[in-house]
Amino acid sequence: MIFRKGQRVEVYRKSDDEGWEGYMDQYVGSHGIITDPDMTINDPDALVEVSLDELGTHRFPQDCLRPLKD
Repeated sequence: MIFRKGQRVEVYRKSDDEGWEGYMDQYVGSHGIITDPDMTINDPDALVEVSLDELGTHRFPQDCLRPLKD
């Protein structure tokens, strides 16, 4: 899946990616907005920057994110 800037997403599960850190477990179930989709790289393994609702901005592997309906 290709994410776009401004898209609403959910961190819906733990990632299998090596970029997943233990502290990220607390964000599973959180919603936010894509702020940096790394479109210039367009690498499905690249981390995506998400501004989580009231939880700050973090970089997540793409396999733990899913789009929310607008």
